[in-house]
Amino acid sequence: MDNVRRPTLELLDQPLLERIVAEALDVLLKVGVLIENDEVLEMLGDAGAKIDKPTHRAFLPDSLVWRCIRSAPSSVVIFDREGNAALQLEGMNVHFDPGSAALRILDSQTREARPPITADLISLARLTDALSHIQAQSTAMVPSDVPVEIADRYRLLIVLLNSTKPVVTGAFTEEGFSVMKEMLVAVAGGDDVLRKHPRAIFDTCSTQPLTWSNLTSQCLMNCARAGIPAELISAPLLGATAPITLTGALVQHTAENLSGVVIHQLAAAGSPVVYGGSPAVFDMRHGTIALGAMESAMATCAYAQIGRFFHLPTHGYLGLSDAKVLDAQCGLESGIGATLAALAGINVVSGAGMLELENCQSLEKLVIDNEICGMAQRLVAGIEKREEIMGEDLHADLAGGDHFLTSPVTLRWLRQEVTSPGSVISRETSEVWQQNGRKSAAERARERVQELLAKNQPKPLPDDLRRHLREIMEVDALHYGMAHLPL
Repeated sequence: MDNVRRPTLELLDQPLLERIVAEALDVLLKVGVLIENDEVLEMLGDAGAKIDKPTHRAFLPDSLVWRCIRSAPSSVVIFDREGNAALQLEGMNVHFDPGSAALRILDSQTREARPPITADLISLARLTDALSHIQAQSTAMVPSDVPVEIADRYRLLIVLLNSTKPVVTGAFTEEGFSVMKEMLVAVAGGDDVLRKHPRAIFDTCSTQPLTWSNLTSQCLMNCARAGIPAELISAPLLGATAPITLTGALVQHTAENLSGVVIHQLAAAGSPVVYGGSPAVFDMRHGTIALGAMESAMATCAYAQIGRFFHLPTHGYLGLSDAKVLDAQCGLESGIGATLAALAGINVVSGAGMLELENCQSLEKLVIDNEICGMAQRLVAGIEKREEIMGEDLHADLAGGDHFLTSPVTLRWLRQEVTSPGSVISRETSEVWQQNGRKSAAERARERVQELLAKNQPKPLPDDLRRHLREIMEVDALHYGMAHLPL
């Protein structure tokens, strides 16, 4: 609205941003990118890139890079399973989704992390479907009770069966992409419908430094040709696979993502692409990846600013934590990350529910993060002038007994001005809190998870479509020795 100032965060001034971009372009021209896919190398060579075949390196001229940037759309709409516009990826719009591809889940009963199974992902998909501040699903865990060869498409099947929200996903194999596309075409009602109304975003990850593998190169081309939005995930690890300085890492990130834009747009100019990533700090004390570090958040917010400079939709991994349990560290890292992401205007923010160095999901953390995301979204909604006389209630007969609780102004604007969190957030008196069992946020979250799973029944797919999706998956699973799916 015209009378609202949106609070924003920008970490780069314009001269520094432009210098990072200029250095990235210089890297692409002089250092080049390692391309493991022969078709992509040939395509780049035909487009004017210099190709060194013995080393599989492509050297990209500025003119080619800028041409591909300009051909990519600045606005991308993602649709839900029912075909309704759900995510508008443009400008400073912010949408949250759970982080993707965790290999562990924090068990609600034992409080210990373990490999997830099908039932866990079903619960997470149904839970996400019920959370109002998490606008998209993700294929958030890799079930351990199916062959690893089919895990990518099996995850998508579970989410499509258990939620109407759009999906952030990704293929682990080229065969996986084909099956996943077949499922999405079936849900959309045809190839052309899916192209015009995409139901999912596919993560495509470069390898650091400055490398595109055979698989991810192919996935980029497949997404472009199918009209399925591709999300570029450059993940520089500061001090290990990227320069230790934030500016140096941003140069590398920019070069890697721009090379992805070039591959994608040469495959199909005008196809939707999202400028994303997952930079992190390498904690040399422990040999670990610190995604909850402030520097990781700063790098993410900064490259989102660079993405907007190119007029591209943006993505980032924030709102997650490196903690192993639901503790103070978990809350502070997730809260800071989600808030910074909202202030930075990142269009797709992945990370809700995630723990343990991007490797573990928690249903309880997901419902807590839903509250965090709601608070962050309220922050960026800003302060709006509601009434012509803003302090109208102050002119009431306050001495005579008029008060604010029952004021028409209060009744008119209460829900718009003040967000009311769910039962996970404790705002009752100390006495009431003690009477209710002195429960921590983690304990209240466990109760909320069970409550939502018990009462939320996601809209089912039509029986014929449900059977068709299962048949697609069952035929594929048979190739890997699985005669019956565990769902």
